[in-house]
Amino acid sequence: SEILNLLFLSPSMLYMWLSTIAGGIGVLWFSLKIFFPYFWEDLIYFLRRKRLQAMVKRRASNGILSIIDLFMQRVGKIPQKPFLIYEGTVHTYQDVDRRSNSIAQVLLHYGNLKNGDTVALLMRNGPDFIHVWFGLAKLGCVVAFLNFNMHSRSLLHCVNTCGAKALVIGEDCLESIEKEFISQLLENNVAVWLMSTSSAFQHVHTILDKLDKVPDHRVPSHLKGVNNIRNTAMYIFTSGSTGFPKAAVITHLRALSLCLLFTQCGAVPHDIMYLTLPLYHISAAILGIGGCIELGATCVLKKKFSASQFWNDCRKYNVTMFLYIGELCRYLCHQPCKGEDRVHKVRIALGNGIRPAVWKEFLMRFGPVKIFEFYGSTEGNVGFLNYTNKIGAVGRAGIFSKFLHSFELLKYDVWKQELMMDENGRYQKAAIGKPGLLVVEVTQDAPFSGYAGNNEASEKKLLRDVFVKGDVYFNTGDLLMMDKDGFVYFTDRVGDTFRWKGENVATVEVAEIIGMMDFVQEVNVYGVSIKNYEGRTGMAAIVLKPDQPFDGKRLYKHVVDFLPTYAQPRFVRIMDAMQITATFKHQKIHLVNEGFNPEIIFEPLYFMHEPARSYIPLTREIYKNVVSGEIRL
Repeated sequence: SEILNLLFLSPSMLYMWLSTIAGGIGVLWFSLKIFFPYFWEDLIYFLRRKRLQAMVKRRASNGILSIIDLFMQRVGKIPQKPFLIYEGTVHTYQDVDRRSNSIAQVLLHYGNLKNGDTVALLMRNGPDFIHVWFGLAKLGCVVAFLNFNMHSRSLLHCVNTCGAKALVIGEDCLESIEKEFISQLLENNVAVWLMSTSSAFQHVHTILDKLDKVPDHRVPSHLKGVNNIRNTAMYIFTSGSTGFPKAAVITHLRALSLCLLFTQCGAVPHDIMYLTLPLYHISAAILGIGGCIELGATCVLKKKFSASQFWNDCRKYNVTMFLYIGELCRYLCHQPCKGEDRVHKVRIALGNGIRPAVWKEFLMRFGPVKIFEFYGSTEGNVGFLNYTNKIGAVGRAGIFSKFLHSFELLKYDVWKQELMMDENGRYQKAAIGKPGLLVVEVTQDAPFSGYAGNNEASEKKLLRDVFVKGDVYFNTGDLLMMDKDGFVYFTDRVGDTFRWKGENVATVEVAEIIGMMDFVQEVNVYGVSIKNYEGRTGMAAIVLKPDQPFDGKRLYKHVVDFLPTYAQPRFVRIMDAMQITATFKHQKIHLVNEGFNPEIIFEPLYFMHEPARSYIPLTREIYKNVVSGEIRL
């Protein structure tokens, strides 16, 4: 009381002040809950992002300018901790460091590689992929990751595009390599190295037989020579869906930033990651391997994805988090139900491409795993993260997002395949709840590094003078939609969306509706052209569940009930298996090209027949009548 008297405040006065403050806080909290329900989650995410960005800059000032710098720091702190577990064998951080040192020594003494050289890497998943990658990084080389599913012509294009001085080939990739491909590389003065002890090719070098001839200590640090965090770290090739693959430039800054994504999801050093995606993909290499290095965590690495082994491996190795992409989670849901489906320690799943129906089914079946869906592209300068775990959203543009990146959704004419402009020749913003083309302003903090050896393709990805003279935006090529609460949803890729009867049809939405049928295991929706019709009409390729027959009447009723007339697929194709890319995304181009012609398609085809209120078998006669116009659609 004496202290209160000194402050000229009586106990009753203090109580009144405290009550007023508490009341004000209560009103503020209630107001935020009503008008900004995600305020605190947005604030926490924003502060975490800013803290991590500051950490990357602080590390850079202390010499941590690359993933390999970060890895070597981890080796110094936790040398005996398991870094990789592959086919039951444990590789500690120190083991990987020493093996990569030996490979660096081989390539230095026998390969004459130097700082700044580009070396392409063609290997399947395994510890040696990482050993070679890290060994090259220790020499200051830029590494180009090649997709081992590509044919020789595409591979040769990739090697030439990135200006590779050498190519390292995994022994298990040799069987798919043509002799002419090797000969062409040698003619182009590209050194070829095999991860084997011997070679059947002339003038082709081997690595494994030389490891015992070199020390396993680190090469001199000055060889690494990374002195700018914005220098090129690697090239990762796009899928090439619109032609030959393009070499996206990944800087050290971007790589280190992406390594933090699991940290943003709440991952900690004692977590154990399960990685089944191909390491040539940015998600596996940077978010996966890089993410484990960032955390100082352990990675259980698989040669390839196996839905039947997935949960057994998770239980065996006490896995707590995994990366997914495309249809991976759908394949897990299609496995036979087991009593131990919820017996695991997985708590985090990070990735992109999971559909809402699969998301719900996954949680119901496998338990309360936190699924962090994100949006991003290999070459893009923006990313969204669904940090609230809202089903269906690929991310969130909260009230603080404008302090992180500048993006817009622009009105897009699907039929004309172009952006819509106003009377002044300026691009128009899409309305809330309407799909628009995502564009992101190119700034120093959100740069677009472009494609190696392809200035024309790099320039095509840029939009200039979008809102004001001189501004530059990166064109993602994706149609997204933002709702009134700020959640962002993926609608379609530009080119996948098609126009029919004057309306835009989003393939993702239609596939989601058809996928609700209990006899449908997998569905791929696309548009097919018909003579004398504008636009493209819908067609669905369907894989049936085992021992489930196709029910044309039920499907007809379902699409009529849930889809507008213009979005209802007129044709159905039953397939034994869906063709997918190496990253579990559906392939559409060959389906579009084959159309609905029963003369060239030998799988069952069905036609949406309104009089029968069913999908009926598509005969040659029906096909002829549709094409001739006797049957109007």
